[in-house]
Amino acid sequence: MTETQLTELWGKCLDIIRDNLPSETAFNTWFASTRPASYAGNVLTIYVPSQFVYEYIEEHYVNLLSAAIYRVFGNDTQLNYRVLVVADEKEPGMIEQPATPKRTVKIQPTEQKSGNKTPGNITVPAQDLDPMLRSNYSFDNFIEGLSNKLPRAAAESIAQKPGKTVFNPLFLYGASGVGKTHLANAIGLKVKELYPEKRVLYVSAHLFKVQYTDSVRKNTLNDFINFYQSIDVLIIDDIQEFVGVEKTQNTFFHIFNHLHQNGKQLIMTCDRPPVMLQGIEERLITRFKWGLTAEIERPNLDLRRNILADKVRREGISVTPNVLEYIAENVTDSVRELEGILISLMAHSTIYGRDIDLAMAERVISKAVRVNEKEITVEDIVHSTCEYYHIKDESIYSSSRKRDIVLARQIAMYLTHKHLPNLSLARIGQQIGSKDHSTVLHACRTIEEQLEVDKAIEGAIEDIEVKIKSR
Repeated sequence: MTETQLTELWGKCLDIIRDNLPSETAFNTWFASTRPASYAGNVLTIYVPSQFVYEYIEEHYVNLLSAAIYRVFGNDTQLNYRVLVVADEKEPGMIEQPATPKRTVKIQPTEQKSGNKTPGNITVPAQDLDPMLRSNYSFDNFIEGLSNKLPRAAAESIAQKPGKTVFNPLFLYGASGVGKTHLANAIGLKVKELYPEKRVLYVSAHLFKVQYTDSVRKNTLNDFINFYQSIDVLIIDDIQEFVGVEKTQNTFFHIFNHLHQNGKQLIMTCDRPPVMLQGIEERLITRFKWGLTAEIERPNLDLRRNILADKVRREGISVTPNVLEYIAENVTDSVRELEGILISLMAHSTIYGRDIDLAMAERVISKAVRVNEKEITVEDIVHSTCEYYHIKDESIYSSSRKRDIVLARQIAMYLTHKHLPNLSLARIGQQIGSKDHSTVLHACRTIEEQLEVDKAIEGAIEDIEVKIKSR
């Protein structure tokens, strides 16, 4: 066999391996740098870049590698590894050395068992199926609120008895970033925890389409269908990707029917309800509605607060309550957006060596999301100030010279001047206790001076401003 022929055959092995790995990153890390050394007498020798790579492949991917080699090179092929290392500076080049310990693997056909085929006609034991689940998307860190209470309850019920509840299929829909993928993934993780023998698979609708197209091109469509029909819990993410692709829909229709009829669990996520899926066959839409169709709504204010508090606790970072409140009030679209803002604040804090404060939060949020500015009134400022100091609004308008009321009045004047710059000092004085412009000027200067030396006043004003903006 010539070197060119050997390279071509090894390239086919790598194509099969790539198709059956969960990500391109995994392929690039462990297989992209391998290459064939020789093939003689049914012995295939491949180069690996390090002893570590050799050991990792042997521990995690030996079944996949063996199956690929069997398919391309045939039965009774033996596999040898050799480590190819960089020589020292005096003798530039590459040096071959056997993997330690030297590994010789006899590749033989794996016993055919129903339900163990993966796309590409590779036979892999059931326990080696990668469910492609994210370990950080669990029920433990899925924060419950009114917007997701029903889907969460259904998801937990499914995880306890997959395929045996009335929630089959489970069709989760909602806007991007509200937690659909997280909840679907959490079901898969819990099922694997409770039923390790079950075959669970999370796959995006886009990847499903790509795998289907490849199976048609490679004439392995039956293997593709057989593989998916062997799954116990199938999670399809972003099923709106099936819109307009009739052949993919037709294949999924048959897979869906087989799984449902055999008591297997189906979970789908989508950015819209089934009735709005224009371009999906009616017979599929009907099946999507057989079980539970549940919306995950945008998180309300209480849920956003709880999500932020949980994230801060898990990350071990220090963020004052007024900053968290400001984020919760102004970042309203999705959970993903909330988490992104916190990550940005952590990055700013680390890079610039500053504590996360309200000013930093305002800058970061203004660049990341559209903040709907509401018109602030003098009444808003007065009420928020009085609410903070637990005094009645009428107190500020009175002539009282009590210390706490004087401080509240001065802060109200200062904040009015700051947030309503078009109002003259005289106008501010007239609206807050019928005072003259010199009283307002004195109040503003007094508060500005205290801000430079008194952290308590600084904190109070930040808290009051949050109240003002949340009204």
